[in-house]
Amino acid sequence: MVASADTLHGYHVHIYYKDETLAAAQALRDRLAASFPVQIGKNAGIAGPHPVSQIQIIFKKEAFQQVVPWLMLNRDGLDILVHPLSDNEYDDHTDYALWMGTPIKLKVETLPHGPYPARLLPAG
Repeated sequence: MVASADTLHGYHVHIYYKDETLAAAQALRDRLAASFPVQIGKNAGIAGPHPVSQIQIIFKKEAFQQVVPWLMLNRDGLDILVHPLSDNEYDDHTDYALWMGTPIKLKVETLPHGPYPARLLPAG
């Protein structure tokens, strides 16, 4: 089944960082949280398919038009993945992924071709 905008649950942003860029990533996270209706995800650091430390941001699909253009202009040189939350984690991280900066080679073989657990979806 092909995903459609009507069936999306929301989006994830993954802000990737190294030791020397951690402060910039945290500052970007804090500015996002202060400016937009987003949630800070609990999957920080190296987690799931992300082989590089990252900070996860979760938001509803209605916030896409605010959050993503702002990130494009304010990412401070950090590499960022934005992906939808459809009912197929694998496709979301591959076919439907939007990268800002340099893409990270994800461990996509760890991703199911199925839906996300509730804890990874936007609350409310």
